[in-house]
Amino acid sequence: MNMGFEVDTDLFAALSPAGHFLALRIGFAFPIFEQNLLPADWVECYGTHGYVLADPVMNWLYASTGAVRWSEIDIPDHRGVLDHAAEYGLAYGVAVCCRDAGAQGQRSFGSFARSDREFEDGEIAALQQTLQSLHDSLVPPRNLTRAELEALGMVKNGLLMKEIADLLSVSEGAVKQRLKNAKSKLNAKTSTHAATMATSYGLI
Repeated sequence: MNMGFEVDTDLFAALSPAGHFLALRIGFAFPIFEQNLLPADWVECYGTHGYVLADPVMNWLYASTGAVRWSEIDIPDHRGVLDHAAEYGLAYGVAVCCRDAGAQGQRSFGSFARSDREFEDGEIAALQQTLQSLHDSLVPPRNLTRAELEALGMVKNGLLMKEIADLLSVSEGAVKQRLKNAKSKLNAKTSTHAATMATSYGLI
């Protein structure tokens, strides 16, 4: 899932040659950016067996922050998920998670894998720093006005500029300015892009 965000994950790919799973800013249900570069046959196997609830890595990521090697996770693996993962080349791994302060804070996490050796401390620190930077870069903007959000909501619903202007009883120029402001605040390329981003942030 990629809700209109451009995210540089080159370092993750370089440090985890066996693959990685990344979820950024998980809200009430879904992350605003998700990337699964784990082996396709393992992804299929994982889904077929319904491993997500039994996976000690996922359990750690939803309950903890910081970083831990898979081999150091102190959660029972009753269904042998990690042993099964090793059969697909995911023999060594590290889980990394960060979150906002407060009970309602969003979290971002990644699970990174290698087939050849354990992750080194410096590599884990680099993964943590990069994940935190991505998490911080996707903080939802708080400065969009009600009028800007209203216009974005109408763009989301597929209305044309003239239709929006008529419904709001303003000029097309006023609508264009509201959308221009919204695009700037969201760092979006187009009004549709801005509407997609606002939706993923839960603003509209």
